[in-house]
Amino acid sequence: MPTTIPPRTPVTQPLPFTPEQQAMYDKVCAKLDAGRLKQTLFDLTDIHSPTGATRAASEFIAGKLASAGLRSAYKPMSGTTGNVLAEKRGTGGGATLLLYAPIDTHLEGDESDFPWAGPDRTADLAPRAKMVGDWVYGLGSSNPKAMVATIVEIATALVESGVELVGDLNVGFADGGMPVNIPARDNAGMSHGLFHLLNRGMAPDFAIIMKPLNWVFYEEPGMGWFTVTVKGTLGYAGVPRGLPEFRSSVVPAARVIEALEHWLVDYADRNTSGQIKPHGWIAGVRGGWPERPAFPTAATEIFLDIRINPRMTPAQAKAEFAAFIADFRQQNPDVDLDWEMVGSAPGGTTDPDNWIIQSTQRGWEAIEGQTYPEPALLGGQTDGSALRRLGVPTARMGWPWPATGSPEPVAEGLGGMGATYVPDLMPCAHKIVYALIDTLTRSRDELGV
Repeated sequence: MPTTIPPRTPVTQPLPFTPEQQAMYDKVCAKLDAGRLKQTLFDLTDIHSPTGATRAASEFIAGKLASAGLRSAYKPMSGTTGNVLAEKRGTGGGATLLLYAPIDTHLEGDESDFPWAGPDRTADLAPRAKMVGDWVYGLGSSNPKAMVATIVEIATALVESGVELVGDLNVGFADGGMPVNIPARDNAGMSHGLFHLLNRGMAPDFAIIMKPLNWVFYEEPGMGWFTVTVKGTLGYAGVPRGLPEFRSSVVPAARVIEALEHWLVDYADRNTSGQIKPHGWIAGVRGGWPERPAFPTAATEIFLDIRINPRMTPAQAKAEFAAFIADFRQQNPDVDLDWEMVGSAPGGTTDPDNWIIQSTQRGWEAIEGQTYPEPALLGGQTDGSALRRLGVPTARMGWPWPATGSPEPVAEGLGGMGATYVPDLMPCAHKIVYALIDTLTRSRDELGV
């Protein structure tokens, strides 16, 4: 079991802007255009980009950044997908700061999403954009495409402002940010695009990943994917109960699910550490043939994801799950089951005293007008974990999410993560600009790199 540490009360180190830095910040912010951001978001949302098939969306964004005046390139990974890397170089002697967001959506945007995504075809689930006032709807319009559009707007405003920086600005967007695995498209997902970018020329000193929630996070969890298979025998609906030749796999699976649900709550409480509460959820159950309801299935599979705090390895999480299975078997000797870990990714953390964490917290304070508080515990996993694991100090920043007050009906729960109220994005843009100016107007020595 990992050592549990109490949440840290942030102490933001004060470092006020000089008059020159304040003037630069004001010039860039004056060029931020909410209307232009909204149009970029609409256009990007209208380009369908499921994991493993982001080529059109990525090429569109690479072109937008090139038109804005950055050195921009589409980085292909296959014929159907690729990433974006753009740069605005400074005068020299400074650090490189990466502004990053994923670009792929978590659903396919077709009939295969239903009924699993919900009973209704609401606007936030559609693979096409719809604009109503300051709202933009469509699959992924808030996560990830609102982040992509906001970062594009920040980079565009920086170029238009004419501000000269010391350090270099990198802008990166990658496929595979969604915690999925798509075998049909080269096993896309689980940060594969980010690894591609970092292995092919992207080498930042610091990174800011934009994701939902109006906080600064210096760490994010990993994840472990498990499959439990409850075994029985192939049966027939015409036989009586109690027949020794038949054992149901479906009914015992319900007992496994109930036990798992209780264990997952205890697991999260037991492994809460730092900024992370590593929740876990049962995602689905599979068994049998819908077209053969007369023949009960010989196997019922249960799929689940448990999150892993950064002070815990996937191997430790696997060992905890194995202990749960052993205990269940002891208490339920009549249930025949097997299990395996089918996916994993470790969490990642950045020293909360690192420059980029302190800078983003100062930006948060400047815009919110209050001392930075301790954020709510986090369970969501992003490419930020991979950035940190690969040696890039990374801060996660965001905006209030999900948006409230939608004039259009949207799916219950997370749905298509596709309803964005554009004015909500602008304070986050100002916070990121603050950290950008704070970081890229200094020498490497001042930043400790």
